[in-house]
Parts: sequence; C-alpha cells; structure tokens
Amino acid sequence: MEKIVAETARAVSFLSRLPAPDRFFPEDAVPAAQSARTYPLAGVIVALPAAALLFLLLSIGLDALFASALAVAVQVLTTGALHEDGLADCADGFGGGRDRDRVLAIMKDSSIGAYGCLAVVFSLLLRVAGVAAIASATHALPAALALIAVAVVSRTAMVWHWHVLPAAKPDGVAASAGQPDSEAAGFAMVAGALLGGLLSLPAAGIGGAITALLLAAILCSGFVRMTSRRIHGHTGDTIGATQQICEIVSLLGLALWV
Repeated sequence: MEKIVAETARAVSFLSRLPAPDRFFPEDAVPAAQSARTYPLAGVIVALPAAALLFLLLSIGLDALFASALAVAVQVLTTGALHEDGLADCADGFGGGRDRDRVLAIMKDSSIGAYGCLAVVFSLLLRVAGVAAIASATHALPAALALIAVAVVSRTAMVWHWHVLPAAKPDGVAASAGQPDSEAAGFAMVAGALLGGLLSLPAAGIGGAITALLLAAILCSGFVRMTSRRIHGHTGDTIGATQQICEIVSLLGLALWV
C-alpha cells in the first residue's frame, strides 16, 4: 500500500501542478514510467478540484453551461495545460508535416500554429459542452462523479498509448521517462476500467459506462495506429493528446445515455 501511495503521489506531481511531499521523491526514485500504473488513481486526485467546484456550483443552482465552463477552466489550471499543449503540438505536427522528421521538428517547436490553436479551441468547446450536457440532465453529484470518471479513463488511455509504442526519439523527454511494462499497463487498464466505469454509473448507468469505455478504447487504438504510421513511436506530446481525445469521447459516451 505504501508503494502505491508513493507512486500515486509521483504520478499526480507528474500530471499536474498539485504539490506532493518531498518524501515521495527520493534520490534513487525510479523513472516516471514506473508510476504509470497509478495513473487512474492520479486521475481521481487531479480531477477533484474541478469536480468539487462543479458540484458546488450546480448545488447552488448556477446554469449548467456556466458551471461546466468554470470546472473545465479549473481542470486546465490544475494540470498547467499540460495535455492541451501536447494536443496542440500534435495537431501542428501531424497537420503540417509531410514526413516523420518534419512532423517531429514541428512538434518540438514551442510556437503554436493554426492547427494547434484550432485543436485546443475545439477540445475546450467539446469538453465544456459534454460536461454541460451531463450536468443539465442529471444532478450535481452524478455530474461531478462523471467528470472524475472521464479523467480516470483518459489517463488510463495515456498508459496504453505509452506502453504499446516505442519512443519516437531516443533523446526525447518521453524516452528519458522510460516506458510502462506489461504489468504496469495491465494494472492501469483494469483499475481504470473498473474505477471509471463505477464512477460513471450514477450519471449514465451501465450503458453509458460501457459506451464511454468502448469509445475511449477505439479512439485510443486509432490514434496509436496513426501515431505509429506518422512518427513510428510515442512522444510526450502524443501521450498528452491521447488524454484529450479520450476525455472528449468518454464525455460523449456518457452524454449519449443521460
């Protein structure tokens, strides 16, 4: 249990701006990839501030759309826009690069282009709309739990993307973080499916939970194939983009059943 707690703390620190005690970061700490099995648990913690705000605002009768927009804004602030940055870089690289080297070069550039800007805008719009659709059709607590559920599912998808593809660049940040092994990936898949499914039930029932998980699996697999074809491996940006894509489709899956 102590090991799980330590790995979860490191995962939360890696995935967000939430502070974690220094005792969880010894000098001989293992690479970041070894904490990947706890990403579903970290997803719960990372989403808690946004979910708590959503619950509070809906409980006092604030409009669902306004409450959802504020909750998504808190989510972005909590993560430091880490995943949005990855989505933007992937959109610019895949949209503007004709070959592998050019795609990777564009993704490494810190500036944002038209593809990246549009990708982030659409991501925010779709996530706000998805949360609002759920919030307007159910009550405060199920809506807040649904927000946590999609955070869990999308971060579980990150682990799968990270596990099945090799590092696209041997000297990249993702390569230095290592790669989740089969045991870590398997643990994350089972934990993420169970936790994400259970948290989805109050808002969308068993049908919504299954639909959300299936859509996330399908889109994650499709993005893995596209990434493998375009750059022959993963980067930190493609891992982040996986989170954004799977959060959107998970929200869609739940919204279809509320």
